[in-house]
Amino acid sequence: MTAAQTRPDRSSTGGRGGPADRRLPDGFRVLLDRRTRLLDGGAALLGGAPPRLVHLSATARALLPPPGRPLVVTGPTARALARTLLDAGLANPLPAAVPAVGPGEVTVVVPVKDRPLDRLLAALAGTGVAGPIVVDDGSADPGPLRRAVRAAGGTVLRHDTPRGPAAARNAGLAAARTPFVVFLDSDVVPEPGWLPPLLAHLADPAVGLVAPRIVALDPGDGGGPRGAVGRYEAVRSSLDLGPDPALIVPRSRVAYVPSAAMLVRRDAVGDPAFDPAMHVAEDVDLVLRLHAAGWAMRFEPASRVAHDHRTRPGEWLRRKAFYGTGAAPLAQRHPGAVPPVVLSPWTAAVCLLLLAQRRGATAAAAVVTAAATERLSRRLTRLEHPRRSAALLTALGLSGALWQSASALTRHFWPLAAAGCLVSARMRRAVVAAALAEGLADWWRHRDRDPRVRTGLPAHLLAHRLDDLAYGAGLWRGALAHRTTAPLRPSGPRTRR
Repeated sequence: MTAAQTRPDRSSTGGRGGPADRRLPDGFRVLLDRRTRLLDGGAALLGGAPPRLVHLSATARALLPPPGRPLVVTGPTARALARTLLDAGLANPLPAAVPAVGPGEVTVVVPVKDRPLDRLLAALAGTGVAGPIVVDDGSADPGPLRRAVRAAGGTVLRHDTPRGPAAARNAGLAAARTPFVVFLDSDVVPEPGWLPPLLAHLADPAVGLVAPRIVALDPGDGGGPRGAVGRYEAVRSSLDLGPDPALIVPRSRVAYVPSAAMLVRRDAVGDPAFDPAMHVAEDVDLVLRLHAAGWAMRFEPASRVAHDHRTRPGEWLRRKAFYGTGAAPLAQRHPGAVPPVVLSPWTAAVCLLLLAQRRGATAAAAVVTAAATERLSRRLTRLEHPRRSAALLTALGLSGALWQSASALTRHFWPLAAAGCLVSARMRRAVVAAALAEGLADWWRHRDRDPRVRTGLPAHLLAHRLDDLAYGAGLWRGALAHRTTAPLRPSGPRTRR
């Protein structure tokens, strides 16, 4: 098998030791991701996280089942192929009927401050997990919380003064006595059947973290989320990473998972797991450190945890801006891991030519694209149709670059774009085109994510633009506070080693 193995990027700081054993057990099943493309009759696979082209040997091609059927680990060769497909993000595990880990090996840790936990404690009843550890992070009146948790068979730890959610989670982790810990925020409610799909991933000894899908909490009348912001958040919340399973990899489709709900292997995260100095983006920091250390992480949408989204406009916008402030400390701790855009030199040149809107710019962009296609085809001579495959790859790369550029123009760089609009008609046209095109594409991609709600295009477009403005404002505020341009620097694709 000549498929390139995925090697963790170790440029980030703070990673712990990786898994000692990466062997998949016999009977483990993997299924090609629906985004993975087969080229030349299966001689190569295109896809993964981040996207790459993987060549397969004749032996690997013979083992690979037809699309829609799983590969079952039955020996060393199938085990190596399955490992390669998983590590590249080209395939996803199929959960076993009986998880390798029982709920009795799991402790739930909940950080809380001035919030009742009745809904969450009721949802945990009967799951078989060890009694929850609730960390009261300085609630003004701890009595009702203590009584409710003890009635549910749990334990309460208390910080007399608030230390933040990261420190609270660390305190609960230190008190847990099980090899696996689930972190749940106080404003979530796990849906029935949420735990087994997460536990199933632990059959892979290389998996250090598994996260469920975060969906909008139903207000209780069965009618779904209400209000313009509530409907938008139900389909477009930054906590909801979509309906498809994925490998969690920085700079990919699922680059992070929120700590609102996640299952961790204690041997992977160590103690403490979260940096208590971080009051925002501490979950992304954990993901980046685990990735740097060589641990695999999985996003499992078959497990669903409902979240009580903020839907009051002012509160919602402040939260979005707060998320944006986390980009600066992340970029300083993990250089190059959270860039606003990732562009190759040729896609950057094409985007700049189109943005310039000068006479002949479109023709020049076409020439650059054709040259990039021809150059790439010369590197794909192992394929039967190198030019055809190169054309597909450049088309995918250019479409992704255009989408990133339009998004960054109205999100990360909107203060610069706004300044440019004051003096340039071309910039005004570019910003309007980007805002409308990217907004339309975003609405189309997310409009059906929650069957309980329907968001019209105008409402979605307005909310999406406000979302981006708030996040961008927070990003610039964080960059100024930390005196760094790191979260604003574009990056190129990383060379795979």
